[in-house]
Amino acid sequence: MDLHAAAKGALEFLLTPSIPVIVLGFAVVLLFPVFLHWFLSRSTAYITLPSILVAGPPGAGKTALITRLERRAPKPATTYTSQTTNIVELAVNEDGSSSYSDDLDASGAVAKKFLVIDTPGHGKLRGATLARLTTASSTASDTKLRAVVYMVDSAALAEDGGVAAAASYLYDILLALQKRMGAGNSSKAPPAIPVLVAANKADLFTALPAALIKTQLEAELSRIRTSRSKGLLSSGVGADDVDSANESDDWLGEYGSKAFSFAQMREFDIDVDVVAGNVVGGTDSGPGVDKWWRWIADKV
Repeated sequence: MDLHAAAKGALEFLLTPSIPVIVLGFAVVLLFPVFLHWFLSRSTAYITLPSILVAGPPGAGKTALITRLERRAPKPATTYTSQTTNIVELAVNEDGSSSYSDDLDASGAVAKKFLVIDTPGHGKLRGATLARLTTASSTASDTKLRAVVYMVDSAALAEDGGVAAAASYLYDILLALQKRMGAGNSSKAPPAIPVLVAANKADLFTALPAALIKTQLEAELSRIRTSRSKGLLSSGVGADDVDSANESDDWLGEYGSKAFSFAQMREFDIDVDVVAGNVVGGTDSGPGVDKWWRWIADKV
């Protein structure tokens, strides 16, 4: 009986116009949307798509590749040397077997979406790209970087200084990935980030074959490694100081080895593949982009 009376009294209070009731009503109207937004933002998980980082020297064909994949076209759009990072969203079916040209929405297939990040190749703009690699967290929730595609111009590599220019940037990328595997305080190793050396313009007569590109890049990376090591010793730093600075942290691949090879990166859970292809033109004039696409699809 007392409960019924209390409920009746509360109802009469709410229905009787008064200053407390008006204030309570305004408070509910103003605060409810704020509370609802807070609740939904806490209960909804933000989804970060997996990503593929595309890097390489200027003119290698990075932006052309991105536009061709994005447009699902047999030819890329007309491009120019980019000085900003471009990000496009692509998709592949669940088992990774679909072609880049397939319209998954039209076919009703379940798609896995991912991002492709096209980074500028100019020497002064590479810092942001390397920062993406060195700061990659060891926890999968903090980073969704799945792989790196390093594009090179296989025809330009045959020219004087072509291999040296391509290998210098590649050295920095591989060293950043190597250091990343040893960074952090967690005993759990960071997720592996494989590297594809995409040898573009393989349809040209002057292009070097993939096997020769691999050999020449490994040889040039060996020379860079030796040069940087000697440069540290000749900079006035004593041998004891070099040891205390942990020289091995800046040594690419197997420490102390005479010659570098991509196989040495497996010690750091980094697989490196060299695959030839061509953005301009199709398989009638060269390998095309299908092998690169299948490699990317397998990583996401």
